[in-house]
Parts: sequence; structure tokens; C-alpha cells
Amino acid sequence: MSILDHDSSYSDFSEENDVIDMTDEEGWQDIEPDVEVVKMKCLKCSTVFEAVDKMLVHCKKTHDLDLEDLKRKMNLDFLGLIKLVNYVRSEVKAGNFSPKLSNVSFFQDERYLLPVLEDDPLLYSLDLIDGTDLDDESGGVAVDAGGPQTNGEAQTSSDSEAGLLAQKLQKLQLDLQARDTEVRTLQKRLGAHEDRLALIQKTYLEESQRQPSTDPRSDSVSIDKGRLANAVDSSYFASYSGHDVHATMLKDKVRTDAYRDFIYENKHLFEDKTVLDVGCGTGILSMFCARAGAAKVFAVDNSDIIDFARENIYKNNMVDTVICLRGKIEEVNLPTDTVDIIVSEWMGYCLLYEAMLDSVLWARNRYLKADGHMVPAHCTLRIAPLSDPEYIDEYIHHWKDVYGFDMSSMSRGMYSDALVQPVPKRAMVAESTPFLTLDLKRMSVEELEFAEQEFMFQLSEDIESLDGFVIWFDTFFLTMSNGTVPAARRAEEVKRGDNDSIAFTTGPFGEDTHWHQGVLLINHGDKFPQKLKKGKMVHGTVGYQKRKDDGRALDIRVRWELERSDGVMEQTWSMR
Repeated sequence: MSILDHDSSYSDFSEENDVIDMTDEEGWQDIEPDVEVVKMKCLKCSTVFEAVDKMLVHCKKTHDLDLEDLKRKMNLDFLGLIKLVNYVRSEVKAGNFSPKLSNVSFFQDERYLLPVLEDDPLLYSLDLIDGTDLDDESGGVAVDAGGPQTNGEAQTSSDSEAGLLAQKLQKLQLDLQARDTEVRTLQKRLGAHEDRLALIQKTYLEESQRQPSTDPRSDSVSIDKGRLANAVDSSYFASYSGHDVHATMLKDKVRTDAYRDFIYENKHLFEDKTVLDVGCGTGILSMFCARAGAAKVFAVDNSDIIDFARENIYKNNMVDTVICLRGKIEEVNLPTDTVDIIVSEWMGYCLLYEAMLDSVLWARNRYLKADGHMVPAHCTLRIAPLSDPEYIDEYIHHWKDVYGFDMSSMSRGMYSDALVQPVPKRAMVAESTPFLTLDLKRMSVEELEFAEQEFMFQLSEDIESLDGFVIWFDTFFLTMSNGTVPAARRAEEVKRGDNDSIAFTTGPFGEDTHWHQGVLLINHGDKFPQKLKKGKMVHGTVGYQKRKDDGRALDIRVRWELERSDGVMEQTWSMR
């Protein structure tokens, strides 16, 4: 339950959950700028100009982007030109160097009135764009789609546009003053709620320090388990409060581009829809959805990073669309009974480490409409055998001689812990096989723990020894809300245009991601590893179990048997 009271309306709810203290915000004062040379950046590249006419000629001849021609053909007024410039800059900033310009509808949104570049000199020079050809030196007449216009008429039109712009600026200033008053009021209310929460915590602490009951039927054991779970959760959420982990994820282009491309290329799925972003982090997925036309996005996170998400959303003028809520998804109260789409980047190492999918499925059961979309929709876990003497020497054997010292004790954890490392392609000695397919729309939480999922593969070459196993996952985004993915399908097989599906792999044959691969090294002990011939069959089972001492960690158990061998081998690795 949220500690903040709220009404049922979106606007009131947003204001009470998204308090931003702007009393110390800098940069709002009017400061007389120093006289300096204007540096006007090209719309599509990094070239800088000191005059608008030179930049326009450059854009036309180098990038085939003719602003004057676009103004004339689309009959754009002053505000329309502002939107056009900011639209082009925002698309280029997002990596799209060929923004759609065939219709004015692409940049009609009011958000394009906000500059993409701070103090963009081009926006102050738009009155110099008169809609005539740059190569036409006749001057005196500005031509638009409505016919010829004299300089006097153009001046009248410019004055009218300036008046409208001044009115809009005045309205924004009044809105800002009103919002500042609301923020101060909400801060006082928040302070009162925090005092109440502190009292509750103090009371609980006093109760917990009382002498525990000796009655074996008492719930003291369950209380201890609850405290342990809370401690684990607190540590988990705290680990996502810093900048580094989010910088790593955002810089993972395979991951971030897949979400962006699916959302942007399927705007019809998001337009006017209500979206829930579980574990929103910096808010990047929520902003993707807002830009794709979502009517409302609820961004939920239980770590301190939510404060940065709020600021990011504010700076990108999305506060009317994206509502940030701090807390566990199981505990916050959304001001809606249902959502059309749930988007989340919940995947952990070996897919299920950190147990975030449990919360996503809870949200699905509680909020998602029957015909709603899960983004992503499917994941497949895959396993393959590992054999590479160089890899083993690098991670295990080198400890036997470190500057002449035996440090082999350092290698003990290598056999008991699941390692997260990029594996060279040369170490893969058989085709991978899927051992678990997760259909996010239909699966249950109980399926996240399993004892025996079968696998089988055939060695593709002679090997000196079976050194271990490698686990990774493929992720699929589907436009059909009830679509399915065959278990054997690989992410690498999905091509753009395949029913608008998008997929990525975290395996060794794809571009490396921050997930890398999970490496399970076999401990042969005192036994000499067995050489295996090409064509040899290896079959077995994989099991995932949550650790009793940490519900977000995993124990991974593999049982395997070689074709015509003496028996079954078994080993367990921990991921913590």
C-alpha cells in the first residue's frame, strides 16, 4: 500500500507520486548572455555554421534536406517550422538519419515545440527561411502553397505568429507557477506521511526486540524468514540505485535497440494505450512507449533510481503521459484496473537470476487485459557443451603457477559457482538445444522452478575433454498478443519483416550483451578427463531452484550421460 493518499484521477495521482523539488533549480533566472559568435549545427551532421543561409545550402546539397522547399510545400507557419526542426533533430539524435518528411502529421505533436538542442540558434533564425529557392536571387516575394505574398504581408503574418508564441509562453509561465505551488503543498503532505512511517517503523522495532515466544507453535520462525526476505529484497533494490548498472544496460545496444525498434516500428500497438513498465529503472522504456503514442504509462520501480527517472521524464516533457511510482509492483496502487501492455526488461543472468519475472507475472495476472500484450513475449533457454583447453588454462590452470606460487585454492569457486563470461565461439563443440520455453502470456510462476528439463546434443568435432556447459537465452517480441514461438526457433533466424517480430540472442554466436553467457565448469576431480569423438551423443537434464538463503539467487543442477558410458554424472552450480 502506498503511503500517499490519492484520488482516482491520473493528474492528481501523478502529482502526489512524482514530487520534484524545483526550489533550488538553477538556470531559471534571466541572464544577459555574453556576445559570442553564433554556432549553428547542421540538422543531420556535426558541421557547424555561423549563418543560417550557409547551413541551409549545406543541408540541401549534402543531405537532400531543403527546409525552404518543405515550408513552401507544407505551408508551414513559424510554429510549424519550429516543430519541423526539432522533429528532425530528435529523430537524428535517436539514430534515424532519414526521418519521414512526406507529411506534416509526422511532426504535429506539441512536444516538438521544445528544443532538442539547448539554445538552438537555428530556432532564432527561422524568420529568415522565406520559402523561396536558395538559388533564386530575385527576392522581394515569398511564395507558399497559397500563392505569392508581398514582403508587407509576410511581415504582418510574422507579427501574428510572434503574438501567438508570446501568448503560449505566458500560459506556460502561469502553468509553471501553479505547478510550483502544488509541489510545495505536496512536500508538506509528504513530510507528514514520512513522520507517520517513521513512527510505524519505530513501533515495529520495539515489538521485534521483545523476548521471543518459546511456544513451538509461535510464528517466530516465519518472522525470521520474513525479515530475511526483506533483507534480500532491500539488497536487491539497492543494487539498482547506482548509475553504473544502468549505464551498462543502456549501452547494451542489442538489448536497448530491440526494445526501441519493436516499440517504434509498431506504434499502432501503443497508440492511445495504457502501458505498465515494471522495473522502469531510468525510464527509458516508458519514454519509448510515450513517444510511440501511449496515452498513459505507469513506470514502477522500488529503487532510488526512480528519482532520476522522474527527472528524465520531466526533462523530456512527458510528465503528462508517464507517471512514476516507487514501490514493489505487488504493493503500489495503480489508478487503473487494467492495462493494455506490460513492458519490462526483467531478464537476469541465465535468464532467471534475480527472480524479477515473478513480479512481472504477478502484474500480468493483476492488471493485463485478456487481449493485452507482453513485451517481450517469449524467451527460450538454451544449453550447449563447452570444450576449450585455452579457456580452461586462462580461468583455472593459471592459478597453479602465479609468479612461481601455487594459488590453486583460488580456483575452487570456479567449479561451484556459475560464471558470467563471454565464451569464444571456438569453445562451442555442438549445436545448442533448447531446454525451456517461456510464454510470458500463458505461463505460471510455478514453471520458474524445475527439476528436470531434458537436453541432447551431438558433438560436432573430436574433443580432449568435456569441460562444461554454456547457458544463454533468446528473447522474442511479437505483435500478436497470443502469438507463439516454436521451441527450436533461434533468435538469429528472425529477420526484419517476419510478421513484424524482433528477437535477440545472448549466445556466443551473436553480438555480445551485458548478460554474456552462463558458464558451468565441470569438476573432474582426480579423474583424468575423457577424450570424446565427433558424433558422440550427450544427453541429460537441467534444473533451476531458488536458493533457500536467497530467493533471488539460483542453484543450477545438470545431470548428464555420455553415449555408451558407465553412468550418470551430476553437478550443481550456484548463481548468487
